[in-house]
Amino acid sequence: MLTIRLQRIGRKHDPSFRVVAVDSRRGPKSGNFIEVLGSYNARRGKPVLKTDRINYWLGVGAQTSPTVHNLLVSSKVMVEPKIAISIKVKAKAAVTDEVPVEVVEAKPAEEVKVA
Repeated sequence: MLTIRLQRIGRKHDPSFRVVAVDSRRGPKSGNFIEVLGSYNARRGKPVLKTDRINYWLGVGAQTSPTVHNLLVSSKVMVEPKIAISIKVKAKAAVTDEVPVEVVEAKPAEEVKVA
């Protein structure tokens, strides 16, 4: 399945991202992307996107990551509601809650006689 997602580039403490079309089985740092669809500088906040190519890949059936989805909605490339990403993180945490542990009653210790 094709995914449109961010690929981090840039130096430490200076986040910059590429918007890439990539096979979903590839890792984000592999560099084996199909096409660069734009860039996003997190410090400046203004993405530079190739909207015609993004619309092509979406038409072919590519899925977007939640962050890219919200970025495309903010840039008015897509007309859909934003995805609440923080809620997904909380939902995953709720699924992995601790399993209830059985409480075992402790028997009282025997009295020790001091001679």
